[in-house]
Amino acid sequence: MPSYVITGVSKGLGFEFLRQISCDPKNTVVGIVRDKPRTEKRVAEELSGRSNITILEADMTVYDQLKKAAEDATPILGGKLDYLIANAGYVSMYDGFHGIGTLGTQSPLETQQDLQKSMETNVYANIHLYNLFMPLILRGAAKKAIAISSGLGDTDLAAAHDLDVAALYAISKAAMNMVTAKFSAQYRKEGVLFLSLCPGMVDSPPEQQAGLGRMMQSFKEYAPHFEKPATPEEAIRDVIKVWENSSIENGNGGAFLSHKGTKQWL
Repeated sequence: MPSYVITGVSKGLGFEFLRQISCDPKNTVVGIVRDKPRTEKRVAEELSGRSNITILEADMTVYDQLKKAAEDATPILGGKLDYLIANAGYVSMYDGFHGIGTLGTQSPLETQQDLQKSMETNVYANIHLYNLFMPLILRGAAKKAIAISSGLGDTDLAAAHDLDVAALYAISKAAMNMVTAKFSAQYRKEGVLFLSLCPGMVDSPPEQQAGLGRMMQSFKEYAPHFEKPATPEEAIRDVIKVWENSSIENGNGGAFLSHKGTKQWL
């Protein structure tokens, strides 16, 4: 009976994780969200009858709330956890049109504040998440902790293709990739696989599409074969396949991989 804890399951990729993983009634799935009533309503409407789902409430950036969620999850999970999926994140709308040199010059305070928000949600909160659930992971069978990352956090991609937009988001993802690698360095000897995975480009809400123009041009240069974003269903199916095929024995500990299991982000 595999067990899963997934953050940010109220919408988008998080809800798709919840939907796909809970399809198997043998799986125990705990979702962590900021708005529990709204998420439970959606689960009741769209995933009716799945008694293997439990929704817990916590703001990822509030340590005490996250700690309580870990405590509440412990009896539900029987004191052990197989898979921890760090999916919740902040996607900035502030940095989608201009490079960091422009933003930092024209609006230095706003740039600093937005980067701080990205770091609080995408990095600091996940450090706490890893630490709070580590006792359960160490008692689990699969012992896998997965950070949902982005190819934008690849420094080689940014440098090679002059990808200057989404800088603050990319900085936070690059930092989280290093956090995951450092946790791997500490816990690999205890059998825990830490892995950063990029789901590729996925169909996004209209409000996130406005800033994609310049980014898409860079993507066309990087991957001429790329045709269109994946659906959430396709993306999550691919990500799950990669983490199931990854292991410490295969040399994947602390790695940053795409939905293809490689460094090809599109």
